[in-house]
Amino acid sequence: MSYQKHFKVARNRLTLACMLALGLPCAAAEQLNISDSESTNLWFIELSDKPVAGGNSKSNVRAAQNKFKDAARDADLSFVEKRRFETLFNGFSVEISAANRAKLMQIPGVKAIYPVEVFHAPAVESSEGGSAADMAVALGMTGANFAQNSMNLDGTGIKVAIIDSGIDIDHPDFGGSGSNGSTSFPTTRIAYGYDFVGDAFNADPSSATYNPVPTPDFNPDDCGGHGTHVAGIVGANGRVKGVAPNVTLGAYRVFGCAGSTSADIIIEAMEKAYNDGMHIVNMSLGAAFQWPQYPTAQAADRLVEKGVVVVASIGNSGANGLYSAGVPGLGEHVIGVASYDNLGSAQQIATVNNRDIPYNIMTFSGMAPTTGSSDVVFIGQACNTDPLLANPAGKTALAVRGVCPFGEKAANAIAAGATSVVIHNNAAGTFSGTLGAPLGNGSVPVVAITQQDGLFIRSQENPVLNWTNRMVVTPSATGGRISSFSSYGLSPDLQLKPDLGAPGGSIFSTYPMEAGGFATLGGTSMSSPHVAGAAALLLQNNPQIPAMSMRNILQNSAEPKLWSGNPALGFLDMVHRQGAGMINVASSANATTYITPGKIAAGEGEAGPFTQRLTVSNSGSEAVTYQLSSVNALSTGGVITPSFFQGNASVSFSSDTLTVPAGGSTTVDVTINPATTPVNGQYGGYIVFTPQAAGQVYRVPFAGFVGDYQGIQILTPTANGFPWLATLNGNTFSRCLESCTYSMQGTDMPWFLMHFDHHARYMEMNILHAATKRPVHPVFHKTNVMEYLPRNSTATGFFNYTWDGTRLHSNGGKGKTMEVPNGDYVLEIRVLKALGDKNNPAHWEVWMSPVISIQR
Repeated sequence: MSYQKHFKVARNRLTLACMLALGLPCAAAEQLNISDSESTNLWFIELSDKPVAGGNSKSNVRAAQNKFKDAARDADLSFVEKRRFETLFNGFSVEISAANRAKLMQIPGVKAIYPVEVFHAPAVESSEGGSAADMAVALGMTGANFAQNSMNLDGTGIKVAIIDSGIDIDHPDFGGSGSNGSTSFPTTRIAYGYDFVGDAFNADPSSATYNPVPTPDFNPDDCGGHGTHVAGIVGANGRVKGVAPNVTLGAYRVFGCAGSTSADIIIEAMEKAYNDGMHIVNMSLGAAFQWPQYPTAQAADRLVEKGVVVVASIGNSGANGLYSAGVPGLGEHVIGVASYDNLGSAQQIATVNNRDIPYNIMTFSGMAPTTGSSDVVFIGQACNTDPLLANPAGKTALAVRGVCPFGEKAANAIAAGATSVVIHNNAAGTFSGTLGAPLGNGSVPVVAITQQDGLFIRSQENPVLNWTNRMVVTPSATGGRISSFSSYGLSPDLQLKPDLGAPGGSIFSTYPMEAGGFATLGGTSMSSPHVAGAAALLLQNNPQIPAMSMRNILQNSAEPKLWSGNPALGFLDMVHRQGAGMINVASSANATTYITPGKIAAGEGEAGPFTQRLTVSNSGSEAVTYQLSSVNALSTGGVITPSFFQGNASVSFSSDTLTVPAGGSTTVDVTINPATTPVNGQYGGYIVFTPQAAGQVYRVPFAGFVGDYQGIQILTPTANGFPWLATLNGNTFSRCLESCTYSMQGTDMPWFLMHFDHHARYMEMNILHAATKRPVHPVFHKTNVMEYLPRNSTATGFFNYTWDGTRLHSNGGKGKTMEVPNGDYVLEIRVLKALGDKNNPAHWEVWMSPVISIQR
């Protein structure tokens, strides 16, 4: 290594303080850790030939894959094959170095490459309160209760796949034997499934428990909890009653007990669910900020094309701004689901001296009785270091929250002979909690009440608690509104996402018996299974519904809700946040009108008015006449930090009224005049079909972009001044401000750190001579050619790319690369904006690197 390079690397490692002292240029950071990058060494390779589900034969797919492997071997391309796919996706997942990654696109038959995203175990919002009646409240929000009770729909005969962390096969709400672990898989209710990973699997390399080696087996029992909770919302039938309580479930386990999985394992699970004949697949998981072309979305789309309804959570990245929706929910045919908060928390009621005392049962508590009474004594803090203030033997012990865990308080009370334990809050409001594990024989009820009720009991001279079978619903301040965590659309190609919404905030459902049996969780993970269950009810009601039509049917009858930020203003929440609105299962099941398409993507406003022809069909016995109108929802500006505006789009119709004959159909042209504000914003609204006589109202959501979509900047520098040319020393990237010299050995090669503020359609790196800025070859001068790049997840995140000193040496996919000689070069990085025109220079962003000196 030359002195010159030593000097330049050392200079680039100077701290900000040193730079200021020496009068050198300074930036917010000159070093970054490789672990801070959002890049990966695992990649999907998509081949040009269609997969089996796309109409190809298995023999043709395998021949194309073998041909690729032969060509890669001839090109000396080194990688480790992880998984091979042929049914829903034609290609591989591979582990490959950053240096070799640029060569992949040159192998014959390669269509595209994509990073194998790490799917983190879905984050859930902890929720206060919780009882079995919470699901009853949520079922009422969607009309599923009416479908169950008045239409006798329960999902009988419908098979629903849960691709998640498995399902607790011992859980009695799925027909299991209880907590003794004696249930054998498969069961009557959980009749299909597979464990792809094992308990210890964790695909996240940044995790302390990173373990990328799966240990699959045939028993998809759940130890993480998430899948059991999701499955309960779909089809529990016990203490919790799900949306479709008699469906047959398939448990496809892709998460270990904790941690993360990878996108290729999820595709494996989809292929297994398809081969098992599932009617519906629910995926309460996702990778945010991706494109609908991503492999998991492609595979999900092909499932729908083959007749399987696919439902997926749209994501919990609401705090990360617009275009944060995730795959597979972004898939063209996938039903991507947003979350609304539950209307309220249903609490069971006890009475003390004729006063109603609502309570929440703690996790790992024994069941609360519905009859019986006992005296109440106040025992104080009840921590190990505190003496009990009264003897609770044979009585109900009342303790105050604080200082020590709930389990410690309850254990002390139970050890002293208490027949039940009540813990009151030490601040205003309701709460719930966990005991950490079953106490004693697990039969003693331990419940939580408010501070106000606790102080009332303590004020009574002889308090007596009476258990009842009554319940009360405590309204939620945010009930019925879009949940704060729910992700925003649109998709990066301006398709309307999410598609619709369902309850997902504060949902009480099943949980592994080892962890208490039941839990209250929140997230789009909880809203997606409401829609999967709804689809099961609709399929039972009409088995002839095509998978491709299910979303339209649900969207036609959905009901948009008011803005979560301030519903009192009367504005509808963003279409790109709630889609068509809250599903209404009963209305969808009883609908006699069907409108296609069920949603309208109006595209860029720069193109002017957008016209869409809608087809309206009437399966009823009488003609129906509709009055057509429209209503705007709120618009948003910005990307990572949205701002809100009153929408000003307008809609005109080829006819303001529409008569649809019995058993027939007719069409109407809808012209959307795009909103004019805010600049680079998103707008939307609803086409409303109101019957002139009595009957159901139907809606079609629309959304679009204000102005020129290519007006969004992609390569924003952030505080760190990206893009960077960098060196990699161990795990540290050091920025090169002027030039750096590289030996091209190991990791000593040029690295490029780039922040993408928005999705990019295409990226190429052109190799130029430093002195002349002319290409190193008139035609073949590229490296790192990539398509469909996601945006970074945060305002400061970055991806890293490297250059191995070679240039691609073919345009026809010959697998050739050529080494450039030693010398001085610069890389011109060109990024094509989302939906950009390659022939329009204004749609490109260009960055020129500092000088790269190659000295092998």
